[in-house]
Amino acid sequence: MKGVTTDSKPSPPPTLRRHTPRRVTVLLPLVGIACLALSGLLVLGLATVRVGVLAVLIGVVAAVVPVLVVVAAFLWIDRWEPEPAKLLLLTFAWGACVATLTALLVNDTAQALGDLLLGSGQGGKVSALVSAPLVEEAVKAVPVIALMWRRSHEFDGVVDGIVYAGLSAAGFAFTENVYYFGRAFVDYGFGDGLSAGVVAAFLLRGLLSPFAHPLFTVLIGIGVGLVVHSRRRGRKFGVPFAAYVGAVLLHALWNASATLGGSDVFLNVYFLIMVPIFTAVVLIMMWQRRREQRIIAATLPGMADAGWIARSEIPLLADLRQRKKWRRQARAESGRAAAKAVGAYQSAVTELAFARRWEGSPASERMRTDYLSMRQASLLAVLKETRAEAVRLARAGTDG
Repeated sequence: MKGVTTDSKPSPPPTLRRHTPRRVTVLLPLVGIACLALSGLLVLGLATVRVGVLAVLIGVVAAVVPVLVVVAAFLWIDRWEPEPAKLLLLTFAWGACVATLTALLVNDTAQALGDLLLGSGQGGKVSALVSAPLVEEAVKAVPVIALMWRRSHEFDGVVDGIVYAGLSAAGFAFTENVYYFGRAFVDYGFGDGLSAGVVAAFLLRGLLSPFAHPLFTVLIGIGVGLVVHSRRRGRKFGVPFAAYVGAVLLHALWNASATLGGSDVFLNVYFLIMVPIFTAVVLIMMWQRRREQRIIAATLPGMADAGWIARSEIPLLADLRQRKKWRRQARAESGRAAAKAVGAYQSAVTELAFARRWEGSPASERMRTDYLSMRQASLLAVLKETRAEAVRLARAGTDG
């Protein structure tokens, strides 16, 4: 197989790892999945009671299109070092189920209190301008904050924060859109795009603002990504909190333009504030992706000096297009399993590159010492295992 050789040097001796209690490895995940499922069923039940089964089905169909676009965009951003599919799915499910249910209960309570204290009809404004921004941004950000404190090794920087925050918000927006589209169908039918109805709601929420919720929460993801590896606890709290305040203010401004202002106010906020901020976030994403590429490219020579990768593989690993071409070639020459093995090897190289973040190319002898941390040693073992598998399948395909 092109670019893969069999020369390799001994791995560091394995480090003994403490056994994790089964209540952590088995019980907690089961409880978490059960809570997600229960929350999803409750949200579905509440939506069905409010608008009916047919309206919910129509809402689901209409909401699928924008969520697919949004999720695809975040997965595209995450191409250099794809996050574990399980964590991405759980993050999306949290936003779609738990965050939505929590926000629904709190916002309904705030609306009822607003009507009671301020008069009938005022509760909706309290909910839209106060409780919705405060509560929704907090619950959408829970997976990002949890990963920062409990599994910081899954974070390689701002891009990962953006991806996790964006997927949580995409799940939230999907469930919210199901209800809004269903409500529009019950009240006005499909409409024609110019009058109220499903078509008009889809144009507004599905085409004009599919990234609204993700945009707010992505600000928190950026804040978390900036400090995830910081050793200063004050900074790890202060920066995400400041980002949360920014997300809340932006969310409140968006709701205010839609609730209090007319169409002119909404369009002014949309084009003069939201679009420039969205553009700035996109530019940050692109800049961070290029930064990830530079980190990997700077690390590869040192990995080749240590004998972990072949020097001929450096240009194949330093560019996404070359990586894709390599997988295609492996599939054409040796089959789908070989292409999958090459992809796993490429991911292992990226994981180790981000974990090391070397400055230049340190001496290979130093890199083979106990300087490696437990995680880095584990990643190195995965790299060598996936590389050996790619070589084996390439040889089997060539011999066949």
